[in-house]
Amino acid sequence: MKIVNINSVSKKDNFEDFLNWLQDDLNSVNKLILENLTNSSSLISDLSNHIINSGGKRIRPLLTLAVAKLCGYTGSRHLILASVIEYIHTATLLHDDVVDNSRKRRGKKTANFVWGNKSSILVGDFLLSKAFGILISDGSIKCIGIISKASEKISLGEVKQLMSIKKLEISESEYLDIISSKTAELFSAACQISGEISEISTEMKNSLKDFGRFLGISFQIVDDTLDYFSENSLLGKEIGNDLFEGKMTLPLILLYKRSNNEEKKLLEHIISKDKLNNNDFKNIVFSMNNYGIKNDCLNKARHFSLMAKDSLGLFPDSSEKQKIINLIDHLLSRIN
Repeated sequence: MKIVNINSVSKKDNFEDFLNWLQDDLNSVNKLILENLTNSSSLISDLSNHIINSGGKRIRPLLTLAVAKLCGYTGSRHLILASVIEYIHTATLLHDDVVDNSRKRRGKKTANFVWGNKSSILVGDFLLSKAFGILISDGSIKCIGIISKASEKISLGEVKQLMSIKKLEISESEYLDIISSKTAELFSAACQISGEISEISTEMKNSLKDFGRFLGISFQIVDDTLDYFSENSLLGKEIGNDLFEGKMTLPLILLYKRSNNEEKKLLEHIISKDKLNNNDFKNIVFSMNNYGIKNDCLNKARHFSLMAKDSLGLFPDSSEKQKIINLIDHLLSRIN
């Protein structure tokens, strides 16, 4: 089957088609996620449901489901493994919101703001434990290894990001290393586990690992760019949060790199402040517009999206492959 021109189909229709394709499986995953929390304490159940049902698109578990279909898998283990991916993602969100002292996510109050930091951390730990318990029951040593490695790298990425707070001199390569760990690693794991339960070659399994990693990097670059340039509710966080929290993401890294000495001093002054305001944010966005930062970030995200597509080259053309390619285009198109 020939891959169609992405411009002939609207990006919104692409995602709706992708979601409709996986809806039955996703419903089963959502049911599993909630059933596994049924016998938990009321705090765990309430807090988990608060964030799990907060409006996220389930991109990571959807990748597990989609890749299983791409590989021709016909069993049901992919449903269980997709729920594991969502538990781990939810746990990282709970921990991240505590570290970042976030008050809102996807327009709703964060769990740590409602229940407190201690509860959020403990429930996050519970979800991680639940995820590994499910993996053990599934019985695949290789899947356990993939998820264990991903969890370790996610934590390492978060530590590296914490150490880079307000450090304007951070390089682009250091930034890519951080997001490769804290974001792309779970994308990669979500794809790898479906490969492991399918009868495909080692080479194909490795290509799925690369596919998820490149897609995750592109996804995070888009998210970080939208934090400065979004004009609507495309993010799962408040606009400008990265700047206010002192996070060194690609737009700010590029701006500092291109600024003259006077502009660098102004940026250093703004970042060094204990509390930034909206005018600081507007001034920085104004400078970014002068240097064409948005377009350059988009080009960088497009580069990794193309690498993600290339990673699927070993898989024959099919409707399943086309739907996954359409998803790549949709995630990239979030930057207007």
